[in-house]
Amino acid sequence: MKKYLFPVSVSLILGIGMAYFIIKQYETLPALAVSSEAESLYYIQRGVYSDMDNMKENMKDFSHYIYNVEDNQYYTYIGITANKDNALKIQNYYKSIGYDTFLKEKITDDEDFINILNQYDSLLSKTDDSESIKVICNQVLAKYEELVG
Repeated sequence: MKKYLFPVSVSLILGIGMAYFIIKQYETLPALAVSSEAESLYYIQRGVYSDMDNMKENMKDFSHYIYNVEDNQYYTYIGITANKDNALKIQNYYKSIGYDTFLKEKITDDEDFINILNQYDSLLSKTDDSESIKVICNQVLAKYEELVG
């Protein structure tokens, strides 16, 4: 029994020391909000602009759009969907009228917006009509501004 006392004691001390060290490392990291309701959404990005005036000038053709400011850049979005096929449908619609777009995937945890978006996605997946796609995109962006923005 005595021959096991020293290795067990050393193991316990090392284990406690390592646990303390690891816990201290995590205390310095920024906390991340985790929600079981979070969902990955596809944002159809129109462009990135260096200032607000330039963004407004280039987005004047769109009745609805949203933007985020990241690293002093204005990122504009002209569509949001939870379905990749719908995202490609929206991209094709905008390409057909002469606008290049990019897909950007982001996590959103606003449950109310996600529920409404899923209803619009259902409608969008059932249509190929250009006017319907435009109206649905505008409605989604308006709801985003109302609920999230």
